[in-house]
Amino acid sequence: MSAPETHRRRWSARIAIDWFFFIFAGLAAIWLAYLSFTETLSLGWWGIAGGILFWALLAYLVLPRLHRILTTIYVPEYFIGRARTSDGLLGDPVNLAFMGVEEQLHAVMREARWTRADPVTPRSSWRIVTATLTRRSYDEAPVSPLFLFGRQQDFAYQQEVAGNPAQRHHVRFWRCPDGWLLPGGRRVDWVAAGTFDTAVGLSLFTLQITHRIDADTDVERDHIVKTVTDADPRVAVDVIRDFSSGYHARNGGGDSIRTDGDLPIVDVRGVTS
Repeated sequence: MSAPETHRRRWSARIAIDWFFFIFAGLAAIWLAYLSFTETLSLGWWGIAGGILFWALLAYLVLPRLHRILTTIYVPEYFIGRARTSDGLLGDPVNLAFMGVEEQLHAVMREARWTRADPVTPRSSWRIVTATLTRRSYDEAPVSPLFLFGRQQDFAYQQEVAGNPAQRHHVRFWRCPDGWLLPGGRRVDWVAAGTFDTAVGLSLFTLQITHRIDADTDVERDHIVKTVTDADPRVAVDVIRDFSSGYHARNGGGDSIRTDGDLPIVDVRGVTS
């Protein structure tokens, strides 16, 4: 038997073993969840309360801590065109860049009928929970923090859909560090990540309550560009084609995302703040 054939068989055996343990672990986890659920029911109301407490500890303490440890090992700190969650997971794609000062950005976003999101505080968090449950409008609802350049977004804007805070267009902005250049050498003042929230659900990776986003992030990117260019004819747009390779992936909440990799650079320097 030739060496390449032996090598292929060895790798095939390894893949088969990996898949066996992967499936076995998945089935074991499902069985454990089933046992936990049935045991919880047998304890009555105390069991339900214990189950909720177990979920809260798992979703907001154990899994985030585990992700922070692991992502410090395998997720690079340098710019790769993706924001990161507070747990270190890769978040939404960076799909926009802007030229201009902060006052001009605020001016053009207001012209385009975007609303600046409130910062995340206990009060604003409680308000978005109650607004979502009661389906009451909350135009300034906060967006969760995502991190780039080692810090969370400087600010965010959103457009609520049909008075329902569970569905909204939103975009986060980060000021670029002094002297920082895009891969390829282009200088910009801001980068941004725009996505569309479709509903409220659970994160696939942490089990936390979060917004789910639409997979086609290019549609939201193009919507943002269209709203600002329609609002002010002084806004210019230059697109870097294939800034990143087109890809299919998942964000920090486990939602599928896809993009063609183009990066519009929106120039708002002609806007009067």
